[in-house]
Amino acid sequence: MIASGCGNNDSAASTGTSDKKKDVVLKVGAASTPHAEILKFIEPKLKEQGIKLEVVAINDGIQTNEQTANGELDANYFQHTPYLEQTNKDSGLNLVNVKGVHIEPFGVYSKKIKSIDELSEGAKVAVPKDPVNFSRALQLFADNGIIELDNDQSGDNAFTVEDISKNEKKLEFIAVDGPLLVRSLDDVEASAINTNYALEADLKPVDDALIIEGKESPYVNILVTTPDKKDDESIQKLAKELTTEEVRKYIEDTFEGAVIPAF
Repeated sequence: MIASGCGNNDSAASTGTSDKKKDVVLKVGAASTPHAEILKFIEPKLKEQGIKLEVVAINDGIQTNEQTANGELDANYFQHTPYLEQTNKDSGLNLVNVKGVHIEPFGVYSKKIKSIDELSEGAKVAVPKDPVNFSRALQLFADNGIIELDNDQSGDNAFTVEDISKNEKKLEFIAVDGPLLVRSLDDVEASAINTNYALEADLKPVDDALIIEGKESPYVNILVTTPDKKDDESIQKLAKELTTEEVRKYIEDTFEGAVIPAF
């Protein structure tokens, strides 16, 4: 459970007016890897600027967005734009993109086969349950010639199983909650897993994925906040520190292609 919301003396929206200002406290919800790791890397830089960064580990994206909207969190950093847009639509929120930081190429993994060509007829394949990443997984399979999708489908790039126009191997796509995708590898022939969950399980996307998105992926992970906080000085300083050359080098050296700077 995330701690209680920021008080007026500590939040990003209030820096105080006394001669001796206290550090501004920024509470940022983040996935444990790579997001929280990147935030921890820039923490000293923000401290030098009078900003105390409090990184709050998350385990539910929708809840995290709601906590950002109601002020329990000042910002969050775990999602890509399509996910944010879908959550805003479904939950009636109005969160905004502050800055794009990195891309996590989405991959398909297996404990049972060594090549995507080895998928058996009727194989069970786990994919993320949320509509945006479900669609993303289907597109990855289509881009690699495993299935074909009906390009005339309606909706905002939201492919479903009904949009599969060709599935020669009769693959069965099973929707699974994101945090459980790694565990699903024991029960299915392959699983499409978001890179943050793959990294948490010590998978190496570049080496271990049977297929993986290219660097041109449109799913850039972003810093998110509310419209009224977007232009706050502390939020803008956070966005700036997340997109420095030092962070670029840290991402490239630490994650070796599993996470790609998007700035």
